[in-house]
Amino acid sequence: MELNVIGAKPLNVSDEVFGGELKQALIHQVVVAYQAGGRAGTKAQLSRGELSGTTKKFKKQKGGGARHGDYRAPIFVGGGRTFAAKPRSFEQKVNRKSYRVAIRSILSELIRQDRLKVVESFGIDTPKTKAMVAKLAELQVSGRVLLVSEDANEATFLAARNIPYIHVVDVLALNPVSLVGSDHIVMTVDAVKKIEEWLA
Repeated sequence: MELNVIGAKPLNVSDEVFGGELKQALIHQVVVAYQAGGRAGTKAQLSRGELSGTTKKFKKQKGGGARHGDYRAPIFVGGGRTFAAKPRSFEQKVNRKSYRVAIRSILSELIRQDRLKVVESFGIDTPKTKAMVAKLAELQVSGRVLLVSEDANEATFLAARNIPYIHVVDVLALNPVSLVGSDHIVMTVDAVKKIEEWLA
C-alpha cells in the first residue's frame, strides 16, 4: 500500500497496519477506556457516621419530633449522604493487542476518508504563529488539526500554541481520543514509519 507524501514520492506502508477494516465497537471501547483512565476519581463525601457533631438524641422519644436520633441523618440539611461517594479508580483494562487493533482501524479509516496527510517535515524553524498558519493553508487542512511528529522541535510547539484546535504531539503520545476527535491529521514520514514499527 502506498501513502501519498505531499511534495515527495509516495511512501510504501504495510497493508496490515494502514489497510484494516473498521471496528466501531472496539474503537468505542478503547476511547471510553482511555477517557475513563484520565478521570481523577478523587470525589469524596461524608456519610452520617463520618460527620462531626453530637450523636445525642435531640428530642425526647414521645411528644413530637418523629422519634429522630440525631441531626446527622441524611434527611436533614447538612446531614450525611446516604451513599457517600469515595475516592476510586475509573481505570478500565484493555488488552494490548486490542488497543493496537483499534489504532490500526482508526488510521485505516482516516486514510479512507482522506483525513490523514503525510509530509516530509513540518518545515517550521521559527516559533511564529504566522508560519504555522501559512503551513496549514499550504496543506489545505482546517478545523481540529493534529500534528504528529517523531521528534517535533520546540519551534513547532510554540508556533501552534496560540492557534485554537491545533495540537502537536509526539508519536509516543499518540492516543485514540486525539485521532478520533481531529478533523485532519498531519504526520511526518518518520512518524508513519515509527507507528508502522509499533503496530506491525
